[in-house]
Amino acid sequence: MPDWKIAQAHKLAPTYAASLYAVILIRNFLPGSMDMSDAIFKNKKPNLEKLRLFGFSLDNGVYKYTIGIADGQFQMIITIMDNGTVSTKVVDPSLNEEYVLHRTPGACGSFVGRVRTDYENVLREISEKCFEPNVFKSNDAQKVIQYVRDTYHDELEFLWQRFPDNAIFRRKDSNKWYGALLVLSKKKLGLDSDEVIDILDFRVNTEDIGFVVDGKKYFPGYHMNKKHWCTVCLDGSVPIDEIFQRIDASYALSVK
Repeated sequence: MPDWKIAQAHKLAPTYAASLYAVILIRNFLPGSMDMSDAIFKNKKPNLEKLRLFGFSLDNGVYKYTIGIADGQFQMIITIMDNGTVSTKVVDPSLNEEYVLHRTPGACGSFVGRVRTDYENVLREISEKCFEPNVFKSNDAQKVIQYVRDTYHDELEFLWQRFPDNAIFRRKDSNKWYGALLVLSKKKLGLDSDEVIDILDFRVNTEDIGFVVDGKKYFPGYHMNKKHWCTVCLDGSVPIDEIFQRIDASYALSVK
């Protein structure tokens, strides 16, 4: 940072001036940086219509939103690509200088804390209001989600904060589950592979379990009552139309 900018810092609030000096020291001695945005937007995808309603403007395929933080002392600029990539920048308009202490390891102090808190709150609000879960990324999983949405008008429910890779489909009338999507290693199904895949749990008539489960395409219900549930890998090993039929049968079994 040029000397004239350091001198200008003396005219600012003491806590902010101290923060500017800290930026110089940290940039020189702590080259790494951290950003909470990766964690906040992990396994999520943007809803482009919700971005627009929130206040994002679209320019050449990039969604941009600017908001004041730290009582208006800084401008926070958020840009989101249509593929979900999120980038942020915090700028001090009075100096035309980017502020980085909020994502610098070891930076502390009341002013840095306030900026960091405002920064996080903005990102979390955008994540909650403009993004949707995107945990299950296989083609078959996406087809299952869309099929259930179109056929039964149901959406995945993520019930367990400790297990963000697990979600269920539930009938509205009976409140019973008729499907569950999970992410796990094939080895947990007894297969000789460490590949991590999406799976679907679905209901089956008790008397049919023995005919369905074969240990190759269909498996005992993972984390379910194995007398009533089966598991299928969403990796192309079973035709998608056959999986849709299993979902329909499971839905029919999930009555009161």
